[in-house]
Amino acid sequence: MKTKTANPEDDPLYSVKVLEMITVANEFCLFLEKAEAYDLQIMLNFLQKVTPLIYLKSSLLPDIEVTDEDAVEHYVTEEQWEAMFNLLYNKFGPADEFYFVDIHEKSHHDPVKGSLAECFTDVYQDMKDFLTLYQNPLRTFKENAVRECKRLFETRYGYKLINAQSAIHCVLYPADDDMIF
Repeated sequence: MKTKTANPEDDPLYSVKVLEMITVANEFCLFLEKAEAYDLQIMLNFLQKVTPLIYLKSSLLPDIEVTDEDAVEHYVTEEQWEAMFNLLYNKFGPADEFYFVDIHEKSHHDPVKGSLAECFTDVYQDMKDFLTLYQNPLRTFKENAVRECKRLFETRYGYKLINAQSAIHCVLYPADDDMIF
């Protein structure tokens, strides 16, 4: 008697939602890794378009049951984070700084200073860790990659994407007296 094998297309770990997230995360990481080759306008135009995609694809990630919770690793080192931050900070120049209201703060009506370089470096770290962990051939690593990516979206980089998107919009479409270009 033949045993029935599971259809890989029915496996949420290899679903279209996960594969699309991998595609968007990969495009984002590859672009930032080549950021020094682009001028500010090109960077802002790309980030304006990719930011909502990352947000949307992250929000659609399936809930994955993890068989081994210890199969989580982080790959972006502090030195790599700092190098990416410095590259982006220098690229953004005066456009780097923005203000937002942090609803998690007790006095959530006071604006908080933010940095596009910090936001996008943090998102880069989470996306790069997700991609690298998912590339591990062991299923438990892939499970943890998707679950950790979804968790970080809900608790960390989702907020950063929203704040950065707003800041980019203000830079690309400034009031007449706020022109940067």
